[in-house]
Amino acid sequence: MPAPALRLALEADGDGAHPAAWRRAAHTPDELLTPRRLTRLAAAAENAGFTLLTLEDGLLPPGSGPDPVGRIGAVERAAFVAAATSTLAVAPVVPLTYAEPFHVSSQLASLDHIAAGRTGWIVGEETDPAVARAWGREVVGDAAGRTRESRDGVEAVRALWDSWEDDAVIRSVATGRYLDRERLHYIDFTGDTYAVKGPAIVPRPPQGQLVVLGRPGAVPEEQLDVALVDGPDVTAVRAAARAVTAPRVLAEIEVALDTPEATGAERVAALERHAPRPDHGRLRHIGPAAELVALIEDLADSVDGVRLHPLALDEDLPVLSRLVLPDLFDRRVAARPLPGTTLRSTLGLERPANRFAAAGTREENR
Repeated sequence: MPAPALRLALEADGDGAHPAAWRRAAHTPDELLTPRRLTRLAAAAENAGFTLLTLEDGLLPPGSGPDPVGRIGAVERAAFVAAATSTLAVAPVVPLTYAEPFHVSSQLASLDHIAAGRTGWIVGEETDPAVARAWGREVVGDAAGRTRESRDGVEAVRALWDSWEDDAVIRSVATGRYLDRERLHYIDFTGDTYAVKGPAIVPRPPQGQLVVLGRPGAVPEEQLDVALVDGPDVTAVRAAARAVTAPRVLAEIEVALDTPEATGAERVAALERHAPRPDHGRLRHIGPAAELVALIEDLADSVDGVRLHPLALDEDLPVLSRLVLPDLFDRRVAARPLPGTTLRSTLGLERPANRFAAAGTREENR
């Protein structure tokens, strides 16, 4: 039996993964944060056949130095993308190092309602002490502390999503009742550094639980639906994928493709003259589109999909759309998302039962 087709994700924050990508953008710097550009980018990704668009985020500006930088919150951008697309799923990065899980759960549940179930959540973390000062919180300075905050935050958020049973909203005109209060629940969560009582203020998301993505180690694997794995070469990526137990695995790949105007190597060299490219430990492909197709096909037996990080979006995305994704679809290595499906169903993940409803059913059956 052939392996299931891969799912393709695109990271689309800023002008690309390289800090100097704005120099090769097809727009002026003042257009970076405009709705028109975001709409155009989302439409290009959806038409190309990407399953998922991801949006990086953090409290501080994304970079420093002479390059122009700017960012609107990922959840706000994701809501705009969700309303402007029909099959493309979207997943914002939302760190939990200092954020309140109650507010995070409300934002993400609202996003899933806007998108009719086409959303995920990438659990991020904040490492800069300046973020703690901005939040007015004590610094969480070590990796173990950040993992603890992510662990407790994800558990609290997931419990809050379940605090409304699926049929809690009854909208009974005859009785004047909007809610069945018996189907709302206090979560009574107590973590290492805080407690959350609940219930949520937003009904349960259409997916029941949004698809939760993250890096193994930064987030406990048992809390992840999708693990994001990286490595400097294919062997390392394969090993990382084998080591995780999350239901799905996406490999991270940075790409700089040959274009009609310049090779990928020439484009990278031009960018490097202005700023060094940070090493995030991801697999990198610099060169022809056909070789990227071969690379992704080579990974197909080890992962469930890939997330591509173009070094310069306006140059790499057209090549991905014309040469890479069509070839992957023709070879049946990857598949487009189907209209009317949630991100969970696209990834082959079951819609989880509500923990409180399930507990009530067990009590009734005793």
